Amino acid sequence: MIRVLIADDHAVVRAGLKQILSGIADLQVTGEAASGNEALAAIRAHRFDVIVLDMSMPGRSGLDLIRQVKEEQPHARILVLSMHQEDQYAVRALKAGASGYLNKDSAPEMLVGAIRKVAGGGAFISPATAEQLAHGVIRGEQRPPHTLLSDREFEVFQSLVAGESVSAIANKLNLSVKTVSTHKSRIMQKMGMQSATELIRYALENSLIEQRGTSRT
Repeated sequence: MIRVLIADDHAVVRAGLKQILSGIADLQVTGEAASGNEALAAIRAHRFDVIVLDMSMPGRSGLDLIRQVKEEQPHARILVLSMHQEDQYAVRALKAGASGYLNKDSAPEMLVGAIRKVAGGGAFISPATAEQLAHGVIRGEQRPPHTLLSDREFEVFQSLVAGESVSAIANKLNLSVKTVSTHKSRIMQKMGMQSATELIRYALENSLIEQRGTSRT
């Protein structure tokens, strides 16, 4: 039996995933979490074979949460289930410790297959992501500006283009305002941009801004 933790801040998404998995004989949802902190508390209290993890939740989330989970529970296999486009986020998630990445638009059958594959020790990635990983070591390859950012800079970038203030980002990421301001300056420099407006325009053009709202599934 594969024991699954579902971590997503939307109750309707958790309910939907539980419904999908309820009829699968070898899968059992044995835990739920609505935030990064709840997810960490759950894995500290119970053992799960696969953690189905949303990238965007209240509290600790995203790449930081993936790294923390792997640090505390190295055996746990993480399947990121996100609305973010795979070509923008999958490689970072995998490098942080995830075993697979699946878009929320995927068919239920693909979710079941992905959980089984990562539970068995495999990696679930698309051919496009595999190609990105393979070509990531090629020197001189022309890369989009946002891929030049470190993981922390990328997280700050995400928050900036979402309209969050420097102080709000500092509080969310448990950093000082000065540190976030430094990250912001480095982001501007690396991406060759002069203002937050330019960052937002770039994020929109490259589908890097999460569309928030009640319709997110």
